[in-house]
Amino acid sequence: MDFENEFTYKKFLEQDREEEFDSLFDGAVAKVKSYVLGKRHPIYIDGKETYCASEIEEYSPIDRSMLIGRFQRGTRENAKQAIEAAHSAFAVWSQTDYKERIGIFRQAAAIFSRDKFTVAAILSIENGKTRYESIGEVDEAIDFLNYYSLDLEKNRGFVRKTKYGASSAKVSAGFQGAPGREENVRIALRPYGVFGVIAPFNFPISISTGMSSAALLTGNTVVFKPSSTDNPAMLTGLKIYEIFKEAGVPHGVFNYLTGPGSEVGDELVINPKVGGIAYTGSKSIGIGMIMKSYLLGQQKSFIVEMGGKNPAIVSKHADLAKAASGIASAAFGFAGQKCSACSRVYVHQSVKEEFISKLVDKMRQFKIGDPLRKEVYLGPLISDAALQKYNYAVAEANRNGKMIYGGKSVDTGLKGSYVEPTLAELDHASKLFHEELFIPFLCISTFKAMDEALTKANDTEYGLTAGFYSNKRGEINAFLGGIQAGVVYVNREISATTGAIVGLHTFVGWKGSGLTGKGTGSRFYLQQFMREQSQSVVK
Repeated sequence: MDFENEFTYKKFLEQDREEEFDSLFDGAVAKVKSYVLGKRHPIYIDGKETYCASEIEEYSPIDRSMLIGRFQRGTRENAKQAIEAAHSAFAVWSQTDYKERIGIFRQAAAIFSRDKFTVAAILSIENGKTRYESIGEVDEAIDFLNYYSLDLEKNRGFVRKTKYGASSAKVSAGFQGAPGREENVRIALRPYGVFGVIAPFNFPISISTGMSSAALLTGNTVVFKPSSTDNPAMLTGLKIYEIFKEAGVPHGVFNYLTGPGSEVGDELVINPKVGGIAYTGSKSIGIGMIMKSYLLGQQKSFIVEMGGKNPAIVSKHADLAKAASGIASAAFGFAGQKCSACSRVYVHQSVKEEFISKLVDKMRQFKIGDPLRKEVYLGPLISDAALQKYNYAVAEANRNGKMIYGGKSVDTGLKGSYVEPTLAELDHASKLFHEELFIPFLCISTFKAMDEALTKANDTEYGLTAGFYSNKRGEINAFLGGIQAGVVYVNREISATTGAIVGLHTFVGWKGSGLTGKGTGSRFYLQQFMREQSQSVVK
């Protein structure tokens, strides 16, 4: 079996079926609004519905009067119960034949594919993505399921066998390399046990599915906590639970638990029955979890992705139209609320004015408003806190730099936080060049020589993605050899720093953006969820 990316919108477009694509999405939105929104939902521990003493009301960022649903405010005690359920289920699940586990998750991929427009509609309503971003994210979840299943299959469950030959020679006592009887050796990667999966708001389908399926396929059990209090994304998390359940994941193997990180997340970190944490989010929280666990003497496996401050460099030898297109898309898609978003640009001083003119022309074309509408490119910020961050960045740029475009809130008639895509010229020393903002705000500065551009691009605690534009081979080689980031793109018109494709690009963070140096959507990802064991049996 070969791996094939889902690429839903691309296929519809290439087959001249765009009207059908829009009809399917619009129909799914109407269905979700009529039959899905506003309900009360439980948490699921060991397959059983559980209701808590208090609940969390979740509203859409598109319009804060739109109730997504009422979800349970899980407690530390609920987290302990979920961990116990996952711990009990581990014995059977870890011994389940890997081929059976693969079958379950290929079925999950098929269910996602069947329901992709409904899932995408829920996603758009819940976190404000456009139809194209949402369908692309659901596609990515399907790709993760199929790619990781195929990887486990190709590696035969990550077990290999070897043999130490018998010798007729005899010795009175053993020592390193001593002759002996035949040994059959089995090198196996074995699961850790219970994994806590702590997911972000901004890719609540694809990242959640990727982290969870990797843990489950490799024989671990999971307590899954979607983003719940700050920037909640609980309905998409529930949809993942329902799809996994329909696909055949047994009770207790995958537990769905909503609630604050201060209780639910903290219990996953400190509980000795949790063998690992898969987390995507801020660096401060990621490092804090690791420190807390190790200070308690618990050597959990941590697989974390912790954000970025992603640069793009535009050479005087660049195609400026391509650079403007790629950088605008990377900076302002999903209102800049991606860990891979381009947030700073270094342009050669000789082409600065021409490049800025082309970039601003692209920014002016972006329609701002309800992301459920086909023509809209820029939807809402996820929260009031994000709006405050935007206002802070605008004020800082006005004080210490030059506002080139944007900087204002936009009245769309909806009860959400809508703002203009913003471009500001600042000195590289400005804190806006170094803080991760997660808003549609792009900083720009100039450089004179390539080594200066690389030095500035690398002057960050992060190392996630980076882009470069030049038609000069020597400059491209210098960039590829010198940039300190895990995912790098050259002359990419569709996006300078975002849009990694499963099976094609590995998505991995260097420096403060990651921990293990191994990325998602790659042949090295699953191995992080297992530990190696050498099993030797003498005949």
